Amino acid sequence: SIQMNIQELATAVINKLPVKVAILNNRFLGMVRQWQELFYKKRYSSVKLCNPDFVKLAESYGAVGMRITKKEDVRAAIKKAIAIDNTVMLDFVVEEEENVYPMVPAGEAINRMIGGMA
Repeated sequence: SIQMNIQELATAVINKLPVKVAILNNRFLGMVRQWQELFYKKRYSSVKLCNPDFVKLAESYGAVGMRITKKEDVRAAIKKAIAIDNTVMLDFVVEEEENVYPMVPAGEAINRMIGGMA
């Protein structure tokens, strides 16, 4: 989740790195929520966040911020971001219960991932 390591955005901007950061924004502490859904029967604890405006946040660091809310706009947004010679943060707004795969359960080897090809 981006709010656990946002300081890396400052590093990219300071060093003039044209890094592209993609946020799959489900308004939760994403992977933690997903773990609580899959392994703790949806007993959510401290995962619903009051998210900032990620476009404004990116701009406050000196990066370019883009918000994408429609699936049909994804490809165009990625192409536009790649063409920008600056750090870019893409805020892809997804459904709150959208999960991200593949993922590796705690204590498992990489070939035991869930939702991926081993």
